Amino acid sequence: MSRVLVPLAQGCEELEAVTIIDILRRAGVEVVTAGLDARPVTAAHGTGLAPDTTLDRALSQSFDMVVLPGGLPGSTHLAEDPRILRLVQDMARAGKYTAAICAAPTVLAKAGVLAGKRATSYPGFLEGMELSDVRVENAAVVVDGKVVTSRGPGTAMDFALELVRLLAGDAVRHDVEAALQRPAVSA
Repeated sequence: MSRVLVPLAQGCEELEAVTIIDILRRAGVEVVTAGLDARPVTAAHGTGLAPDTTLDRALSQSFDMVVLPGGLPGSTHLAEDPRILRLVQDMARAGKYTAAICAAPTVLAKAGVLAGKRATSYPGFLEGMELSDVRVENAAVVVDGKVVTSRGPGTAMDFALELVRLLAGDAVRHDVEAALQRPAVSA
């Protein structure tokens, strides 16, 4: 079974975080949520989230993928945390998946993971970084090797279902999507 770490920062986008966690768990993926500290997380729109553990505890474990929910100021907190930047770099060096949605692809860029890649983000975020070595696209979800990025809350389900496909295959993605009573979209 694949293991995924979802760091939760104060001010993260709850629609993205909960959608990612829920869809991956429906697919049988083991998801560990980790707060940057021991406090409960208050998301961008006031929703309270209770992480499974702290980031410090999670960093001693092994994961197949790290997924960064966006939102503000959540993405800013992720980008300012050296443990997150190191985690993203270590995952990329190990050939594991790094994924981010909304404003959080800026964290991947800051960590150097987007260099030479295609990516997307909430409009204006990656473009605002003036990254000459990143091809910014307007697609809902962009997969370039082991890097997966997405646009924002409205693309969270597409993003999460693509993560399922990458970790568990087309058949599992189809089954999860069908059970949601959502018309299947060919990948």
